[in-house]
Amino acid sequence: MALKSFVNGKSSDEISLLDRGLQYGDGLFETIAVEHEQLLCWDEHIARLNVGCSRLNIQPVAETKLLEEAARLVKSIERGVIKIIITRGQGGRGYATPKDNNSSRIITLYPWPDYAHENSLSGVQTRVCDYRYAINPGLAGIKHLNRLEQILARSEWEESSIAEGIVMDQNDNVIEGTMSNIFYVTESVLLTPDLSSSGINGVVRQKIIELAATMQLEVRITKTPLDALMSADEIFMCNSIIGVWPIKMIDEKPFQVGETTHQIRQSLEKYQSIPTLC
Repeated sequence: MALKSFVNGKSSDEISLLDRGLQYGDGLFETIAVEHEQLLCWDEHIARLNVGCSRLNIQPVAETKLLEEAARLVKSIERGVIKIIITRGQGGRGYATPKDNNSSRIITLYPWPDYAHENSLSGVQTRVCDYRYAINPGLAGIKHLNRLEQILARSEWEESSIAEGIVMDQNDNVIEGTMSNIFYVTESVLLTPDLSSSGINGVVRQKIIELAATMQLEVRITKTPLDALMSADEIFMCNSIIGVWPIKMIDEKPFQVGETTHQIRQSLEKYQSIPTLC
């Protein structure tokens, strides 16, 4: 449940039924971790949001306005989650975009999710989803509001013991988790799936790619068939809220929680890219 929210700068939890974000999923969003009133990786989230606005031809919202409103929401917040939604705004019926592109913004504060600390240390169980993501280079990488693919993939299991599902594309290449990006280590090389045709280019994913050079790790972005993932030495998932979770099992196959995974998590915490463990 949301703690509080602003809609176009006003304290509210309501939006017009004519808003194109509601009618068509015509918009973008960012989910940002809050720690001690600090919005982690703020610059990177706003940069991706602006890239998405450019790709969808949505009028961007001034960063100063977003930051001012987000800062008001997180005042005195020890730990929480901020979600920013930008839509194309109100419009009539039909897919044609309005001539007046007056975007809407929704900024919401949520409580910190109740994830077990052990997830980051001892790892999590996962499964391979049956659902396959569509190949769509035009939308690949950005965090648009159309999340039906993730919903369908996530609906495949109810077991609380399974933390995440791994999703492939229609060519049977591993893309990501339903809520996370994936990295794996094979023969001391750090690899992550190619997202040029599907998936979300996560902020933490990009941070890890940048950090790899400082850690003297070779990193490769590559097409990833499932057998390449299943033969890896270690595997982990990441996003802005969970940070880094080692994968200890995919379906029935166990994996070791590797040292490289822990080193990457510690480096991300050091540079305040993900929340620290309590």
